[in-house]
Amino acid sequence: QVRLVESGGGLVQAGGSLRLSCAASGRSFSNYFMGWFRQAPGKEREFVAAINWSSGTTYCADSVKGRFTISRDNAKNTVYLQKNSLKPEDTAVYYCAARESYKRPYGDWGQGTQVTVSS
Repeated sequence: QVRLVESGGGLVQAGGSLRLSCAASGRSFSNYFMGWFRQAPGKEREFVAAINWSSGTTYCADSVKGRFTISRDNAKNTVYLQKNSLKPEDTAVYYCAARESYKRPYGDWGQGTQVTVSS
């Protein structure tokens, strides 16, 4: 059974940085796509970034491009989201998700971690 556990959220001032972690377990993720999503209060969940675990190819939403970086550590089975130059509008619950290929929907989700950016 796939298990995704996020950590690293918290309160940070605008302009600051945070690194979120997603520890993945339960199977081999070598052919998976791992993604980060976020949901702000009163808004729909939105895509933030994704990474092809085997190739390392990354994808980022335009709203975070140049500020957020997704990466993975194969030895630790962990995916990271480095967030720099944070803005108050980055405040949201951030979720880690996994899917078997780009043709399939994200089927496994973590419980989320709260990120609050103060102005």
